[in-house]
Amino acid sequence: MISVDQLVVSFGGFELFKGITLLVSPKDRIGLVGKNGAGKSTLLKILAGHQQPNEGVVSVPSDVRLGYLPQHMEVFDGRTVFEEAVTSFEEILDLERRIEDLNHQISTRTDYESDEYHRLLDHVTEFNERFHMLGGNNFEAEVERTLIGLGFKRTDFTRQTSEFSGGWRMRIELAKILLKRPDVFLLDEPTNHLDIESIQWLEDFLRTYNGAVVLVSHDRAFLDAITNRTVEITLGRIYDFKSNYSKYLILRKELKETQMAAYINQQKMIADTEEFIARFRYQATKAVQVQSRIKALDRLERLEVDEEDNSALRIKFPPALRSGTVVAEIRELTKNYGKLNVLKEIDLTIERGEKVAFVGKNGEGKTTLARIIMSELEYEGEMKLGHNVKIGYYAQNQANLLDPELTVFDTIDRIAVGEIRTKIRNILGGFMFSGEDADKKVKVLSGGERSRLAMVKLMLEPVNLLVLDEPTNHLDMRSKEILKQALIDYDGTIIVVSHDREFLDGLVNCVYEFKDKKVKQHLGGIYEFLRRKKIDSMKELEKKDLPLNQEVKIQKTEEAEKVSFDERKEINKNINKLEKSIEKNELEISGLEQKIAEMDKTLAETNGSDPEIFKKYDRLKKELENKMYEWEILHEQLDELSAKKTW
Repeated sequence: MISVDQLVVSFGGFELFKGITLLVSPKDRIGLVGKNGAGKSTLLKILAGHQQPNEGVVSVPSDVRLGYLPQHMEVFDGRTVFEEAVTSFEEILDLERRIEDLNHQISTRTDYESDEYHRLLDHVTEFNERFHMLGGNNFEAEVERTLIGLGFKRTDFTRQTSEFSGGWRMRIELAKILLKRPDVFLLDEPTNHLDIESIQWLEDFLRTYNGAVVLVSHDRAFLDAITNRTVEITLGRIYDFKSNYSKYLILRKELKETQMAAYINQQKMIADTEEFIARFRYQATKAVQVQSRIKALDRLERLEVDEEDNSALRIKFPPALRSGTVVAEIRELTKNYGKLNVLKEIDLTIERGEKVAFVGKNGEGKTTLARIIMSELEYEGEMKLGHNVKIGYYAQNQANLLDPELTVFDTIDRIAVGEIRTKIRNILGGFMFSGEDADKKVKVLSGGERSRLAMVKLMLEPVNLLVLDEPTNHLDMRSKEILKQALIDYDGTIIVVSHDREFLDGLVNCVYEFKDKKVKQHLGGIYEFLRRKKIDSMKELEKKDLPLNQEVKIQKTEEAEKVSFDERKEINKNINKLEKSIEKNELEISGLEQKIAEMDKTLAETNGSDPEIFKKYDRLKKELENKMYEWEILHEQLDELSAKKTW
């Protein structure tokens, strides 16, 4: 499907790729791995046609459709979430418009026996067949399933895309790519802005997808679940393994050992041969043997051991000051953003030495609670920090808060105190900022480099409570493993907000699940939590959210629960709001139907002579369809709430 031959990419004399060759075949599930800066994203851009190599050839057949998701992309406003996602079905929408236009022409013509009239009928038949073949009757249902699978609520469908954060905008773009069903997915860090539940939904989708997948990810569990090939990019070369990531690590080690053994044996043979030549070069009786061995050495194909990129992050957190037994105690805590309730009357206690994870869907309040613990947000209820608790906070956007005009060295020099100032370059070297790298300006650093620099700042002050919000975003696999080990060795208390299952595994001993404005404690590690919740595929949490390419039937068998008075009161309040929205929606539908009826009269009187009237007529019909769809969604929500009311 895609072939890459002798690819060379260089920047200012530095060769990123040194003549690499790669073939992407149908059904391939390729994980591109390597340290930050190795060229993974660059290779994806070249495959997608967004960047040209210095040398080499990239061949993509004209009928192969590519779906490319970069780490950073331009987004456009002016549509609702649902309308933006529907733009993926360009051909279906175009056919729909053409069919409407043809039907309108047919309905207004009276030359029923003419050749032109029959041609119009043939075109309508042809377009309708194509429309049905492309799934024109159910594409809106596919859009709905995909958006819900990626974490959107039905109430989000009618919201403007401009209302959403960058992470959610990325999800909309991902949904559009998934819905296009390309022959090859090219995905650059698709899990960066997803929560655990959405990641596992995406796993289900990609694992059973009919096309090929090439992805860059630092999520080991995600790679293991999806890939059947691992392509390592290191020091300008690639190594291709027919395995997922975990198996690749074993095969890569075995390959290195085999290479080293063969190299050592050959070096010994060369040394012995050279010694023989030197010893008997001038003896006539050995002249023939000497010349034979000289020729053999000349013909010998010298083995080389692959260079190994040994640069790595070396982290050791300073010893934690001893705090009180209770580090943070929260009672009856509620947090509202205006009318939006995020957390409702939650209770939890974190004790000294605990390492806990906050998990759950985006928007459920994980970061909000972390910021409340940091005393950055106001709230209702009670939150008390224990005796002598000193907090170190790593925010999701910590790397973006660095001053872009400062150098790496100056960034640390401005906050370092005491004897640490004499060791700044040593500390930076431990974080892979050696030599001239320490003098680079922050604005030229990659996302991973900025994350490492932000981690240096965090470590300069001894603390006993680390609050880490998505600390692994943009870190490569090796850096994540080293950071994880440093946190395991850390003797203080840790609260980590993360969607990275492999990173959390073995690090945390308690999981707090954020769901429906509440927080529930689960003792044990992340995989124990997932097993207990029976959400390895996350179908249990979102029974309605089926993968786009799977026909799965799930029967709901929930036991009746008694709803508390407060919950019933909240349900009634929401039912009243929905009923008012439905009433308003029905008035709008009635108004549109009246306008369309008036337009019908106008069209009959003018015999369709004014094209602007047709355009206005079509806009009104489309608006009516949208309002009818909105009416259906509102009624679904009302039915769900009404069902809860009867529990």
